[in-house]
Amino acid sequence: MGLIQAAKGAIGGTLADQWLDFFTVPSGLPPTAALFAAVPRGTNAGRGSNTKGSANIISNGSRIVVPEGYGLLLMQDGAITAFVAEAGAYEWRSDDLQSQSIFSGGGLFESLIRQSWERFKFGGQPGAQQAAFFVSMKELPDNRFGTQSEIYWDDGYLNAQVGALTRGSYTLQIVDPIRFVKAFVPASYLQPGQVFDFTDMDNAAASQLFNEVVGSLAPAFSAYTNDPGKGNRITRIQQDSVGFAQSLSEAVERAYRWRSDRGLVIVKTAIVSIEYDANTRELLKTVQRADALAGARGNSNLQASVAAGMQSAGENAGVSGIMGMGIAAGSLGGLAGLQQPATVAPAVAPTAPAAPAADDPIARLTQAKKMLDAGLITQTDYDAVKAKALGL
Repeated sequence: MGLIQAAKGAIGGTLADQWLDFFTVPSGLPPTAALFAAVPRGTNAGRGSNTKGSANIISNGSRIVVPEGYGLLLMQDGAITAFVAEAGAYEWRSDDLQSQSIFSGGGLFESLIRQSWERFKFGGQPGAQQAAFFVSMKELPDNRFGTQSEIYWDDGYLNAQVGALTRGSYTLQIVDPIRFVKAFVPASYLQPGQVFDFTDMDNAAASQLFNEVVGSLAPAFSAYTNDPGKGNRITRIQQDSVGFAQSLSEAVERAYRWRSDRGLVIVKTAIVSIEYDANTRELLKTVQRADALAGARGNSNLQASVAAGMQSAGENAGVSGIMGMGIAAGSLGGLAGLQQPATVAPAVAPTAPAAPAADDPIARLTQAKKMLDAGLITQTDYDAVKAKALGL
């Protein structure tokens, strides 16, 4: 009993001419549709769509065409009696010893589907009628998420707890259709004419998934930004749809066991916006400035800052203000040192004699001469200091 493969990978052409009647995927489905009943095609095509309750009921000898990207489930009394993941044409026979109940398609789905088949397969002889459903095995897009209030996580780049509002979307994939239908899909969707759509706002099961994704965002952000392989940069999330999807999928699996209990995984993400709270924005500015001023660039910036301070002191208090700032700084030798990149420390020099008193005329002239040579004061400023020191 089960399905006989008539033509692998063929869904039209000669097959359509040979099979006047067959079941397949409905027309006009949205790209987000995950599960739906099979519909008859062929000689009845010109009579309009069939909305009767037996639209997806197949019997002995029924022909079914499975397009690429879809899996076929046959069910009776809530139990799965057959599954197909290989595109092609099939005929259902209850009396053929060569028929099979599962075509897993190999590859990604092979092990998961076979494990679920052994767990959930129909335990007895099926009756003459089977209900046929299709389940999408493609990436299902446009599953959106967003937070109404800030979420918080420990950020490796900022080395602090940060908070942000975030919006985006992700794509889902059903990697274990048997487990998905048996363990997650409500019975109300296993009826003709019903479509299980993850983006349907009236779908309570889909709404539960949305809430679980939002609840997993904080640990997903933390895992991503604290992964050294990602460079500890939150800004890379918007450029790394697959990398963050892995972090989000792992967080969802740890908390809610999507893959193991429901046969679902998150494949890709698209972060539309990340809006930091006020404290995080201020912290980010500080850290970015520190990064920008690291190394030789920092020395140059500090030198410019000191020079600007001396200029301001000169404007506000004249030459004496400049002299006071220079003496308070110790000497211009320290300022000159800021211009040099970090090198190996030289040998310890003999202890220098104590600096002369600040009111010593010779010390003031010596200090002013250094400042003149360094270009920090003009000749006129130096002459003024000289005249004041000599009492002229």
